[in-house]
Amino acid sequence: MGEQREVSYAEWEAYLDEALPPEEMAELEELLRRDPQARKHLGEILALRDAGVHSLGSLWRQHRLTCPTHEELGSFILGVLDEEIASYIDFHLRVVGCRFCRAEWEDLQEGQRQKPEELSMRRGKYLGLSSPISTPRTGAGSPASETPDSQ
Repeated sequence: MGEQREVSYAEWEAYLDEALPPEEMAELEELLRRDPQARKHLGEILALRDAGVHSLGSLWRQHRLTCPTHEELGSFILGVLDEEIASYIDFHLRVVGCRFCRAEWEDLQEGQRQKPEELSMRRGKYLGLSSPISTPRTGAGSPASETPDSQ
């Protein structure tokens, strides 16, 4: 078996918060399966958390302080944000790879792809609206029509 890398405290906390990319989550899960010392170390971190001891990094991740709001993600999809904010959101989705924001972004994208009739029927069903609702559509080449990975 090859030499295993040292996992930092911050990485274990991010693992507990499910804030790592899937490949790293899988790597740490494999390490936990085969290494009793890793399980012991993770148990110690959990005990500290249960006692109310939190690092600044764990609080930052738990409260998602760097994540854009739902409205900002929607505006990003519509292509109506200032360039600086749009650039940050693009960085957050592509480089940081925030799984939470990526999932929300994909959900918002799906809403943009639905036909107006489907949206109107769905909104009427859940909101009790009787009249159709017009929905904004985006054209080809807008952020809504591309994935962060395809740009």
